[in-house]
Amino acid sequence: MSAKSVGIPVGTEVRIPLSKLKKSPKNARKTPHSEAAIEALAASIAAKGILQNLVVEPEVDGEGTATGFFCVTIGEGRRLAQLLRVKRKEIKKSEPIRCVVDTANDAHEISLDENVTREKMHPADEFEAFRKLSDERGLGAEEIAARFGVTAHVVRQRLRLGAVSPKLVQLYRDGDLTLEQLMAFTITDDRARQEALYERLPFDPDASTIRRLLTETHVAATDRRARFVGLEAYTEAGGTVLRDLFTEDRGGYLEDVSLLDLLVAARLGREADALRAAEGWRWTEAHLDFPHAHGMRRLYPHPVELSAEDQAALQSVQTEFDRLTEQHRTAEELADDVDARFGELETEIERLEARRQAYDPADVARAGAFVVLNHDGTVRVERGFIRPADEKPEAETGPDSDAEGRDEGDRDSEEAAPDGEDDADEEDENQPLSDALVRDLTAYRTLGLRLNLSEQPDVAIVALTHALAALIFYLGAAAHVVGVQPVKTDLAAHADGIENTPAGKAWSDRHANWARQMPKDVAGLWEFVAGLDHDSRMALFAHCVALTVNAVKLPFDRRPRALAAARRLAEALALDMTSYWRPTVRSYLGRVTKANILEAVREGVGGEAAERLRDMKKADMAQAAEQLLAATDWLPSLLRKAAPQGQAGVQSKAEGSELRAEAAE
Repeated sequence: MSAKSVGIPVGTEVRIPLSKLKKSPKNARKTPHSEAAIEALAASIAAKGILQNLVVEPEVDGEGTATGFFCVTIGEGRRLAQLLRVKRKEIKKSEPIRCVVDTANDAHEISLDENVTREKMHPADEFEAFRKLSDERGLGAEEIAARFGVTAHVVRQRLRLGAVSPKLVQLYRDGDLTLEQLMAFTITDDRARQEALYERLPFDPDASTIRRLLTETHVAATDRRARFVGLEAYTEAGGTVLRDLFTEDRGGYLEDVSLLDLLVAARLGREADALRAAEGWRWTEAHLDFPHAHGMRRLYPHPVELSAEDQAALQSVQTEFDRLTEQHRTAEELADDVDARFGELETEIERLEARRQAYDPADVARAGAFVVLNHDGTVRVERGFIRPADEKPEAETGPDSDAEGRDEGDRDSEEAAPDGEDDADEEDENQPLSDALVRDLTAYRTLGLRLNLSEQPDVAIVALTHALAALIFYLGAAAHVVGVQPVKTDLAAHADGIENTPAGKAWSDRHANWARQMPKDVAGLWEFVAGLDHDSRMALFAHCVALTVNAVKLPFDRRPRALAAARRLAEALALDMTSYWRPTVRSYLGRVTKANILEAVREGVGGEAAERLRDMKKADMAQAAEQLLAATDWLPSLLRKAAPQGQAGVQSKAEGSELRAEAAE
C-alpha cells in the first residue's frame, strides 16, 4: 500500500508519536544494537536532539488496511534510544518524532544501503573532534561524556590521543602506526619528545617498548622510593606524575626524580636522627642501600633477663592470645575485630620478646647503625657497627657477624694485625733465645702439631671450626693457628633484594644467633668451641663452611671446575630450590623473552595454557604466567636438581642456552 493510501504524501516530513513507531521486519540489520551504542545515542539526543530524521513506512494489516503504526526503516537505533529515555522518564511515550515517510523505495534495500554504504569516521577524526570540543568550547571530560553517552575515562583517553603530535597522528591515518602504538605515545604530552623518539625507534616496535623508552628517565609509582615517600607528599612538594590512560600503570610515573631522591634522603635522615635519639647510638647513617663493604666490625645483642614489669606484661598478652586462639580454633573466618585484636597481641608479644636481647650500653655509646630502604619501601635498621677509630685499642675485638660487609681487603688487615694475647707477649719477653732458634724450634713444634692433629679428627674439627669462627666473627683478631682464609661472597651484590627473601632472612637470623652466643673476647673462643657438644660444634662448623660457598656464575668469571663442583655439591645435598625460589615477574618472568615465558608455562602447566597466553602483551603475559606457575614446582634449568652424571652434558647445554636467552633479553 502506498503512503497516499493512508493520506500521507511520499517524502513528507511528519511528527509521529514515539508510541506509534515499530521496528521494521524488513530492516537489514539483524544483530541487535549494543547497550553502549544505545546509551551513547540517548545521551547525544538528550544534548542535541535528533539530528537526522527517521525513515518510516505505514504499517498495514493482511488486508492492506493501515493500522495506525509506522515501521522504522532507517533509524531503529534512534527509536531505541528514545525508548530508553522514556524508561528514564526524560520524555513521554507520546513524544513526537520527526520522520520522513518513504514507500517508493524497497524498505529492505534502503535499510541495507544505510548500513553498508555509510563509511565510519576514522578514529583520528574522533580524537581530534573531542579535543576541539575541549579546547574551543571549554567542555570538560564529564560534560562531553554526558553529551555522547560514554564514560569520562573514555573521553579522557580520546582527549589524550587528540593531543599527540599531529605528525604521529598522520602516520596513524596513513597506516604507519597502529592504534596501540599511538596510545603508547600518550604517556607524555611533550610532542617534541614523541617525535624524537619515533625517529630513533626500531622497526615496528611494540607498544610496551615505546612506553618503556618514554618513561626510562622517570620512576614508577611502584618503585620503593615512591612507596616510601608517598605520592601525596611528592605531589605536595611540587612533583608531577605521568599517567597512562590505556594500560594498568599501577599509579603512574614520577617525573621529577631529583625531587623524589631529595624527599627520600630527607625522610631517611629524619628516621636516622630519631633512631639515634631514641636508642643512644654514637652515630646513625641514612643510606638508600645497605653499604656492604663498610669494613666495620659488627656487634650483636646478647640475651638479658626481662624486668618483672615486662615479664608480667608478656605473660598477660600471651594468656589472652592463647585464650583467643582456643576460643576461635574451629572458626573458618575471624571477625574483623577479633582479627585486629590478634594483630595487636602479636605486635605486643614481638615488642616484649625483643627486649630479651640487648646491646651493652658501652657498645651502644661507641657503635652506630645504618638506616636503609628496603626493596618494599619500608625502613630497615642494621645496628651494632663500630668504626675503626672507635675501637678500644687495649681490648680484644668482639664477635663480628657481618658476613656480608667484609671482603678480601679486610683479610689483609687481619694478617697485619697484632695477636694481642697477653700470655704470648710475656712468653716472648722471657725468652733469651735468638730469633733463628725460635723459628727453628717453632717449626718443629708446628710439625708435631700437624702429625698429631692428622691422627685426631675430632680435635682437627675443633681447630678448624675455631679458625673459621675467628675469621668470620672477629674482624682483625688474627687469633687462629690453622691457616685457612674463608672467602665470602656478598650475594646481595648479585641479586637485588635477596637478603629480604624468606631464605635470606632465615640465613641472617641463623648467623645472628651464632653471633649472640660467641664470647665477647676472642681469647675465650677456643674454650667456647671446645665446650660445645658434638652436634652443636658440627652445626657451627657447617655454618662457617656454608658461608664460603660461591656458586655465582658471572659473565667474566671462568671457573668451570668450581661450577662443576657446585653441581656435585647440590647433588650431594639433594638441593631442592623450590623451597627458596619462585617464578615471579620480578624474579624471572619479567626478565626473559615471551618465548621463555611460554616455554615455562608449557613445562609447568601445559600446552593449552601456554596457547591461551600467546597473543598477550609481554607485561600481561608475565603477570598471567606468574599466577599459573604459582601452584607448580616449575624451575628454570639453572635451578633444577643436579642431573645424574650421564646427563650432565645435556643439562649444561640447557643452562648455557638459558643464560644466553637472559642476556639477550
